[in-house]
Amino acid sequence: MQLTAQKLWTKDFLIISLVNFFLTLIFFLLMVTIGVHAVSAYGASTSEAGLVTGIFIIGTLVGRLFIGRLIDSIGRRKTLLIGLTFFTATILLYFLDFGIGFLLFTRFVHGLGMGLSSTATGTIVAQVIPGSRKGEGIGYYSMSSTLATAIGPFVGLMMSQYTSFSVIFLACFVIGLISLGSALFVTVPESDNPQVVRGLSLSAFVEPKALPIALIIGVAALSYSSVLSYINFYASELDLVEAASIFFLVYSIAVLISRPITGRLMDARGANIVMYPAIVLFAVGMLVLSQANNAVMLLLAGALIGLGFGNIQSGTQAIAVKAADPHRMGMATSTFFIALDAGLGFGPYFIGLLIPLTGFSTLYLLLAGVVFFTVFLYYLMNGRRERTEMKQAA
Repeated sequence: MQLTAQKLWTKDFLIISLVNFFLTLIFFLLMVTIGVHAVSAYGASTSEAGLVTGIFIIGTLVGRLFIGRLIDSIGRRKTLLIGLTFFTATILLYFLDFGIGFLLFTRFVHGLGMGLSSTATGTIVAQVIPGSRKGEGIGYYSMSSTLATAIGPFVGLMMSQYTSFSVIFLACFVIGLISLGSALFVTVPESDNPQVVRGLSLSAFVEPKALPIALIIGVAALSYSSVLSYINFYASELDLVEAASIFFLVYSIAVLISRPITGRLMDARGANIVMYPAIVLFAVGMLVLSQANNAVMLLLAGALIGLGFGNIQSGTQAIAVKAADPHRMGMATSTFFIALDAGLGFGPYFIGLLIPLTGFSTLYLLLAGVVFFTVFLYYLMNGRRERTEMKQAA
Protein backbone atom coordinates (compact mmCIF):
# COMPACT_ATOMS: atom_id res chain seq x y z
CA MET A 1 0.00 0.00 0.00
CA GLN A 2 2.84 2.36 0.87
CA LEU A 3 4.62 1.64 -2.42
CA THR A 4 1.46 2.42 -4.38
CA ALA A 5 1.04 5.71 -2.51
CA GLN A 6 4.56 6.75 -3.47
CA LYS A 7 4.23 5.98 -7.19
CA LEU A 8 5.05 9.02 -9.34
CA TRP A 9 4.76 7.90 -12.95
CA THR A 10 1.01 7.29 -13.00
CA LYS A 11 -1.32 7.58 -15.97
CA ASP A 12 -2.70 10.86 -14.67
CA PHE A 13 0.75 12.37 -14.09
CA LEU A 14 1.84 11.48 -17.63
CA ILE A 15 -1.34 12.83 -19.24
CA ILE A 16 -1.26 16.12 -17.32
CA SER A 17 2.41 16.57 -18.23
CA LEU A 18 1.55 15.91 -21.89
CA VAL A 19 -1.33 18.41 -21.80
CA ASN A 20 0.99 21.01 -20.26
CA PHE A 21 3.53 20.33 -23.03
CA PHE A 22 0.88 20.94 -25.71
CA LEU A 23 -0.35 24.15 -24.06
CA THR A 24 3.16 25.57 -23.76
CA LEU A 25 4.03 24.46 -27.30
CA ILE A 26 1.09 26.42 -28.75
CA PHE A 27 1.95 29.42 -26.57
CA PHE A 28 5.55 29.66 -27.79
CA LEU A 29 4.77 28.67 -31.39
CA LEU A 30 2.38 31.62 -31.67
CA MET A 31 4.52 33.94 -29.53
CA VAL A 32 7.32 34.00 -32.13
CA THR A 33 5.04 34.25 -35.18
CA ILE A 34 1.96 36.32 -34.31
CA GLY A 35 3.80 39.66 -34.41
CA VAL A 36 4.96 38.97 -37.96
CA HIS A 37 1.38 38.00 -38.86
CA ALA A 38 0.09 41.30 -37.43
CA VAL A 39 2.55 43.27 -39.55
CA SER A 40 2.10 41.29 -42.78
CA ALA A 41 -1.67 40.83 -42.63
CA TYR A 42 -2.79 44.08 -40.99
CA GLY A 43 0.10 46.49 -41.53
CA ALA A 44 0.63 46.81 -37.78
CA SER A 45 3.36 49.06 -36.45
CA THR A 46 6.17 47.64 -34.31
CA SER A 47 4.45 48.78 -31.11
CA GLU A 48 1.13 47.30 -32.23
CA ALA A 49 2.84 44.01 -33.07
CA GLY A 50 4.36 44.00 -29.58
CA LEU A 51 0.92 44.59 -28.07
CA VAL A 52 -0.51 41.73 -30.12
CA THR A 53 2.19 39.48 -28.70
CA GLY A 54 1.96 40.67 -25.10
CA ILE A 55 -1.80 41.02 -24.62
CA PHE A 56 -2.02 37.22 -24.54
CA ILE A 57 -0.15 37.24 -21.23
CA ILE A 58 -2.50 39.89 -19.85
CA GLY A 59 -5.41 37.59 -20.70
CA THR A 60 -3.58 34.72 -19.00
CA LEU A 61 -3.13 36.79 -15.85
CA VAL A 62 -6.81 37.73 -15.76
CA GLY A 63 -7.77 34.08 -16.23
CA ARG A 64 -5.51 32.98 -13.38
CA LEU A 65 -6.77 35.67 -11.00
CA PHE A 66 -10.35 34.49 -11.27
CA ILE A 67 -10.02 30.73 -11.75
CA GLY A 68 -7.71 30.36 -8.75
CA ARG A 69 -10.59 31.28 -6.43
CA LEU A 70 -13.13 29.05 -8.20
CA ILE A 71 -11.26 25.92 -9.24
CA ASP A 72 -12.10 23.81 -6.18
CA SER A 73 -15.77 24.80 -6.15
CA ILE A 74 -16.13 24.08 -9.89
CA GLY A 75 -14.01 20.92 -9.73
CA ARG A 76 -10.44 20.53 -10.90
CA ARG A 77 -11.11 18.11 -13.76
CA LYS A 78 -14.13 20.10 -14.94
CA THR A 79 -12.10 23.31 -14.86
CA LEU A 80 -9.41 21.64 -16.97
CA LEU A 81 -11.89 20.46 -19.58
CA ILE A 82 -13.69 23.82 -19.71
CA GLY A 83 -10.37 25.64 -20.01
CA LEU A 84 -9.03 23.38 -22.76
CA THR A 85 -12.29 23.58 -24.71
CA PHE A 86 -12.23 27.39 -24.52
CA PHE A 87 -8.51 27.55 -25.29
CA THR A 88 -8.87 25.32 -28.37
CA ALA A 89 -12.07 26.93 -29.65
CA THR A 90 -10.60 30.44 -29.55
CA ILE A 91 -7.81 29.35 -31.91
CA LEU A 92 -10.49 29.36 -34.63
CA LEU A 93 -10.85 33.12 -34.17
CA TYR A 94 -7.41 33.58 -35.73
CA PHE A 95 -8.91 32.56 -39.08
CA LEU A 96 -11.33 35.53 -39.03
CA ASP A 97 -10.13 38.75 -40.66
CA PHE A 98 -11.77 41.73 -38.93
CA GLY A 99 -8.75 43.94 -38.48
CA ILE A 100 -6.06 44.50 -35.88
CA GLY A 101 -8.60 45.26 -33.14
CA PHE A 102 -10.20 41.84 -33.52
CA LEU A 103 -6.78 40.18 -33.52
CA LEU A 104 -6.04 41.89 -30.19
CA PHE A 105 -9.37 40.63 -28.84
CA THR A 106 -8.55 37.12 -30.07
CA ARG A 107 -5.17 37.15 -28.36
CA PHE A 108 -6.72 38.35 -25.09
CA VAL A 109 -9.45 35.68 -24.97
CA HIS A 110 -6.97 33.01 -26.08
CA GLY A 111 -4.82 34.08 -23.13
CA LEU A 112 -7.84 33.69 -20.84
CA GLY A 113 -8.11 30.07 -22.01
CA MET A 114 -4.41 29.56 -21.27
CA GLY A 115 -4.89 30.96 -17.77
CA LEU A 116 -7.79 28.62 -17.05
CA SER A 117 -6.10 25.53 -18.49
CA SER A 118 -2.59 25.95 -17.13
CA THR A 119 -3.82 26.80 -13.62
CA ALA A 120 -5.87 23.60 -13.70
CA THR A 121 -2.95 21.46 -14.90
CA GLY A 122 -0.63 22.96 -12.29
CA THR A 123 -3.16 22.31 -9.53
CA ILE A 124 -3.95 18.77 -10.65
CA VAL A 125 -0.32 17.72 -11.01
CA ALA A 126 0.45 18.99 -7.49
CA GLN A 127 -2.42 16.80 -6.30
CA VAL A 128 -1.48 13.58 -8.09
CA ILE A 129 2.21 13.75 -7.07
CA PRO A 130 2.91 11.94 -3.77
CA GLY A 131 3.76 14.34 -0.96
CA SER A 132 7.16 12.75 -0.33
CA ARG A 133 8.14 13.22 -4.02
CA LYS A 134 6.67 16.69 -4.58
CA GLY A 135 9.94 18.38 -5.55
CA GLU A 136 10.97 15.54 -7.87
CA GLY A 137 7.52 15.32 -9.45
CA ILE A 138 7.15 19.02 -10.12
CA GLY A 139 10.67 19.00 -11.53
CA TYR A 140 9.71 16.32 -14.05
CA TYR A 141 6.39 18.04 -14.79
CA SER A 142 8.18 21.34 -15.44
CA MET A 143 10.40 19.57 -17.96
CA SER A 144 7.35 19.34 -20.24
CA SER A 145 7.33 23.15 -20.36
CA THR A 146 11.09 23.20 -20.91
CA LEU A 147 10.81 20.93 -23.94
CA ALA A 148 8.01 23.08 -25.36
CA THR A 149 10.09 26.21 -24.73
CA ALA A 150 12.79 24.78 -26.99
CA ILE A 151 10.57 23.13 -29.62
CA GLY A 152 7.82 25.78 -29.93
CA PRO A 153 9.93 28.72 -31.16
CA PHE A 154 11.93 26.43 -33.48
CA VAL A 155 8.80 24.94 -35.08
CA GLY A 156 7.10 28.33 -35.27
CA LEU A 157 9.99 30.01 -37.04
CA MET A 158 10.38 27.08 -39.46
CA MET A 159 6.66 27.05 -40.28
CA SER A 160 6.57 30.82 -40.81
CA GLN A 161 9.29 30.44 -43.45
CA TYR A 162 7.76 27.54 -45.37
CA THR A 163 3.99 27.67 -44.78
CA SER A 164 1.16 30.17 -44.47
CA PHE A 165 -0.22 31.49 -41.20
CA SER A 166 -3.45 29.60 -41.87
CA VAL A 167 -1.46 26.36 -41.70
CA ILE A 168 0.15 27.51 -38.44
CA PHE A 169 -3.26 28.24 -36.90
CA LEU A 170 -4.61 24.91 -38.15
CA ALA A 171 -1.65 23.07 -36.58
CA CYS A 172 -2.31 24.84 -33.26
CA PHE A 173 -5.99 23.90 -33.43
CA VAL A 174 -5.15 20.22 -34.04
CA ILE A 175 -2.68 20.23 -31.14
CA GLY A 176 -5.38 21.82 -28.97
CA LEU A 177 -7.83 19.06 -29.90
CA ILE A 178 -5.24 16.41 -29.03
CA SER A 179 -4.66 18.00 -25.61
CA LEU A 180 -8.42 18.16 -24.97
CA GLY A 181 -8.86 14.54 -26.02
CA SER A 182 -5.99 13.46 -23.76
CA ALA A 183 -7.49 15.29 -20.77
CA LEU A 184 -10.69 13.23 -21.05
CA PHE A 185 -8.76 10.25 -19.69
CA VAL A 186 -7.54 12.01 -16.54
CA THR A 187 -8.95 10.87 -13.20
CA VAL A 188 -8.77 13.61 -10.57
CA PRO A 189 -9.85 13.07 -6.96
CA GLU A 190 -11.48 16.34 -5.97
CA SER A 191 -10.60 18.33 -2.85
CA ASP A 192 -11.89 16.82 0.40
CA ASN A 193 -12.78 20.27 1.68
CA PRO A 194 -13.73 22.51 -1.26
CA GLN A 195 -14.47 26.08 -0.24
CA VAL A 196 -16.23 28.75 -2.22
CA VAL A 197 -14.18 31.92 -2.00
CA ARG A 198 -16.27 35.08 -1.88
CA GLY A 199 -15.57 38.77 -1.48
CA LEU A 200 -12.78 40.99 -2.71
CA SER A 201 -10.16 40.38 -0.04
CA LEU A 202 -6.57 39.52 -0.95
CA SER A 203 -7.13 35.85 -0.10
CA ALA A 204 -10.01 35.74 -2.60
CA PHE A 205 -7.55 36.10 -5.48
CA VAL A 206 -4.19 34.84 -4.22
CA GLU A 207 -2.84 32.50 -1.54
CA PRO A 208 -1.13 34.67 1.11
CA LYS A 209 1.13 31.77 2.18
CA ALA A 210 2.47 31.54 -1.37
CA LEU A 211 3.13 35.28 -1.77
CA PRO A 212 6.67 35.30 -0.29
CA ILE A 213 7.96 32.70 -2.73
CA ALA A 214 5.90 34.27 -5.53
CA LEU A 215 7.96 37.43 -5.03
CA ILE A 216 11.13 35.41 -5.69
CA ILE A 217 9.89 33.91 -8.95
CA GLY A 218 8.52 37.31 -10.00
CA VAL A 219 11.94 38.98 -9.66
CA ALA A 220 13.69 36.01 -11.31
CA ALA A 221 11.19 35.94 -14.19
CA LEU A 222 11.55 39.67 -14.79
CA SER A 223 15.32 39.22 -15.07
CA TYR A 224 14.93 36.18 -17.34
CA SER A 225 12.50 38.06 -19.60
CA SER A 226 15.47 40.17 -20.72
CA VAL A 227 17.06 37.02 -22.12
CA LEU A 228 13.85 35.67 -23.63
CA SER A 229 12.98 38.93 -25.39
CA TYR A 230 16.32 40.49 -26.34
CA ILE A 231 18.91 37.73 -26.80
CA ASN A 232 18.54 37.86 -30.59
CA PHE A 233 19.08 41.63 -30.65
CA TYR A 234 22.12 41.27 -28.39
CA ALA A 235 23.50 38.44 -30.53
CA SER A 236 23.10 40.56 -33.68
CA GLU A 237 25.08 43.33 -32.01
CA LEU A 238 27.83 40.81 -31.15
CA ASP A 239 27.64 39.11 -34.57
CA LEU A 240 26.76 35.82 -32.86
CA VAL A 241 23.39 35.14 -34.49
CA GLU A 242 24.28 31.56 -35.39
CA ALA A 243 25.19 30.72 -31.79
CA ALA A 244 22.04 32.46 -30.55
CA SER A 245 19.93 30.14 -32.69
CA ILE A 246 20.81 27.24 -30.35
CA PHE A 247 20.96 29.30 -27.13
CA PHE A 248 17.61 28.00 -25.86
CA LEU A 249 18.45 24.47 -26.95
CA VAL A 250 21.51 24.58 -24.66
CA TYR A 251 19.33 26.14 -21.95
CA SER A 252 16.79 23.32 -22.27
CA ILE A 253 19.44 20.57 -22.19
CA ALA A 254 20.87 22.02 -18.97
CA VAL A 255 17.40 22.03 -17.40
CA LEU A 256 16.56 18.50 -18.58
CA ILE A 257 19.80 17.09 -17.17
CA SER A 258 19.59 18.86 -13.81
CA ARG A 259 15.92 18.74 -12.82
CA PRO A 260 15.69 15.02 -11.96
CA ILE A 261 18.64 15.51 -9.60
CA THR A 262 17.49 18.78 -8.05
CA GLY A 263 13.95 17.47 -7.55
CA ARG A 264 15.19 14.51 -5.50
CA LEU A 265 17.51 16.78 -3.53
CA MET A 266 14.61 19.06 -2.61
CA ASP A 267 12.53 16.16 -1.33
CA ALA A 268 15.41 14.65 0.64
CA ARG A 269 17.14 17.73 2.05
CA GLY A 270 14.78 20.68 1.64
CA ALA A 271 14.51 23.55 -0.82
CA ASN A 272 17.55 25.56 0.33
CA ILE A 273 20.07 23.07 -1.01
CA VAL A 274 18.69 23.70 -4.50
CA MET A 275 17.52 27.30 -4.36
CA TYR A 276 20.71 29.01 -3.16
CA PRO A 277 22.98 27.40 -5.81
CA ALA A 278 20.32 27.94 -8.49
CA ILE A 279 20.08 31.67 -7.77
CA VAL A 280 23.88 32.01 -7.77
CA LEU A 281 24.19 30.06 -11.05
CA PHE A 282 21.52 32.27 -12.64
CA ALA A 283 23.40 35.39 -11.55
CA VAL A 284 26.72 34.03 -12.84
CA GLY A 285 25.01 33.14 -16.14
CA MET A 286 23.78 36.73 -16.51
CA LEU A 287 27.28 37.98 -15.67
CA VAL A 288 28.85 35.74 -18.34
CA LEU A 289 26.18 36.87 -20.82
CA SER A 290 27.02 40.52 -20.15
CA GLN A 291 30.68 39.85 -21.01
CA ALA A 292 30.12 37.45 -23.93
CA ASN A 293 32.24 38.17 -27.00
CA ASN A 294 32.28 34.74 -28.63
CA ALA A 295 29.99 31.77 -29.21
CA VAL A 296 31.43 29.67 -26.37
CA MET A 297 30.73 32.37 -23.77
CA LEU A 298 27.21 32.95 -25.13
CA LEU A 299 26.32 29.25 -24.96
CA LEU A 300 28.00 28.85 -21.57
CA ALA A 301 25.71 31.62 -20.36
CA GLY A 302 22.75 29.68 -21.76
CA ALA A 303 23.74 26.56 -19.82
CA LEU A 304 24.29 28.47 -16.57
CA ILE A 305 20.99 30.34 -16.92
CA GLY A 306 19.25 27.01 -17.58
CA LEU A 307 20.78 25.46 -14.44
CA GLY A 308 19.82 28.60 -12.53
CA PHE A 309 16.47 29.96 -13.65
CA GLY A 310 15.20 26.57 -14.81
CA ASN A 311 15.56 25.15 -11.30
CA ILE A 312 14.38 28.33 -9.59
CA GLN A 313 11.15 27.97 -11.55
CA SER A 314 10.42 24.38 -10.53
CA GLY A 315 11.74 24.92 -6.99
CA THR A 316 9.56 27.93 -6.27
CA GLN A 317 6.49 26.14 -7.65
CA ALA A 318 7.10 23.20 -5.31
CA ILE A 319 7.54 25.58 -2.36
CA ALA A 320 4.32 27.45 -3.23
CA VAL A 321 2.10 24.36 -3.30
CA LYS A 322 3.70 22.91 -0.16
CA ALA A 323 3.05 26.14 1.73
CA ALA A 324 -0.71 26.09 1.14
CA ASP A 325 -3.41 24.03 2.82
CA PRO A 326 -4.74 21.21 0.56
CA HIS A 327 -8.01 23.01 -0.20
CA ARG A 328 -6.03 26.15 -1.21
CA MET A 329 -3.66 24.32 -3.57
CA GLY A 330 -5.41 25.75 -6.63
CA MET A 331 -5.04 29.27 -5.29
CA ALA A 332 -1.36 28.69 -4.49
CA THR A 333 -0.72 27.41 -8.02
CA SER A 334 -2.54 30.43 -9.44
CA THR A 335 -0.50 32.78 -7.23
CA PHE A 336 2.76 31.23 -8.41
CA PHE A 337 1.86 31.55 -12.10
CA ILE A 338 0.52 35.09 -11.69
CA ALA A 339 3.95 36.15 -10.40
CA LEU A 340 5.75 34.17 -13.12
CA ASP A 341 3.59 35.60 -15.91
CA ALA A 342 3.80 39.13 -14.53
CA GLY A 343 7.60 38.96 -14.58
CA LEU A 344 7.78 37.45 -18.06
CA GLY A 345 4.96 39.59 -19.45
CA PHE A 346 5.73 43.06 -18.13
CA GLY A 347 9.50 42.66 -17.82
CA PRO A 348 10.28 43.21 -21.52
CA TYR A 349 8.43 46.55 -21.52
CA PHE A 350 10.24 47.99 -18.49
CA ILE A 351 13.58 46.52 -19.49
CA GLY A 352 13.09 47.89 -23.01
CA LEU A 353 12.97 51.39 -21.52
CA LEU A 354 16.44 50.85 -20.03
CA ILE A 355 18.17 49.50 -23.14
CA PRO A 356 18.61 52.92 -24.88
CA LEU A 357 20.24 54.19 -21.67
CA THR A 358 22.45 51.21 -20.83
CA GLY A 359 22.98 49.07 -23.92
CA PHE A 360 22.68 45.28 -23.73
CA SER A 361 25.97 44.44 -22.02
CA THR A 362 25.46 46.88 -19.14
CA LEU A 363 21.81 45.83 -18.88
CA TYR A 364 22.72 42.18 -18.32
CA LEU A 365 25.43 43.22 -15.86
CA LEU A 366 22.87 45.20 -13.84
CA LEU A 367 20.41 42.30 -13.92
CA ALA A 368 23.16 39.96 -12.70
CA GLY A 369 23.33 42.22 -9.65
CA VAL A 370 19.55 42.04 -9.23
CA VAL A 371 19.70 38.24 -9.30
CA PHE A 372 22.57 38.16 -6.79
CA PHE A 373 20.43 40.33 -4.48
CA THR A 374 17.69 37.69 -4.79
CA VAL A 375 19.85 35.38 -2.63
CA PHE A 376 19.20 37.68 0.33
CA LEU A 377 15.57 38.17 -0.66
CA TYR A 378 15.07 34.40 -0.74
CA TYR A 379 16.69 34.07 2.69
CA LEU A 380 14.19 36.55 4.13
CA MET A 381 11.15 35.19 2.28
CA ASN A 382 11.71 31.45 2.68
CA GLY A 383 15.28 30.30 3.33
CA ARG A 384 15.40 31.23 7.01
CA ARG A 385 12.11 29.47 7.75
CA GLU A 386 13.11 26.45 5.66
CA ARG A 387 16.36 26.05 7.61
CA THR A 388 14.50 26.17 10.93
CA GLU A 389 11.98 23.54 9.77
CA MET A 390 14.72 21.22 8.54
CA LYS A 391 16.54 21.48 11.89
CA GLN A 392 13.33 20.68 13.78
CA ALA A 393 12.61 17.72 11.49
CA ALA A 394 16.11 16.37 12.11
